Amino acid sequence: MKYGVSPPKNRRMVTEYTLRLHSIRFRTNMGASRSERSIPQEILVDVELTLPVGALPKRDLRRDAVDYGVIADLVVKEGLAEPYHLLETYAQRLVHRLLEETPALRVRVGATKLRVPTSHSVDRAVVELVASRD
Repeated sequence: MKYGVSPPKNRRMVTEYTLRLHSIRFRTNMGASRSERSIPQEILVDVELTLPVGALPKRDLRRDAVDYGVIADLVVKEGLAEPYHLLETYAQRLVHRLLEETPALRVRVGATKLRVPTSHSVDRAVVELVASRD
């Protein structure tokens, strides 16, 4: 096959479909201590969904695609569902919801807290979890 020349339609095969949403932001009262939970802080979330190739839209229409807004809403709603003590708990529940409420076969979530209460200078704390269906 020459570069720049497309193979015939019947020989084209998409083998993987990944959707990534970076830096979904929301403010919430998350923290291990009561004082940390008393002040809302910004949380950033990266989501990666490995979707079945069959979920690719057949037409160039938004309604046929996985809705990015629905995914972002789910991230924020889960973050605001309760005043979590641990970033890890939030990330676990988000992974579970993404697998339940989307067609994703595999989910990767990175939840970032920008304000980390430590005795040393720490720019951010990130919890990253990966889960798959069965």
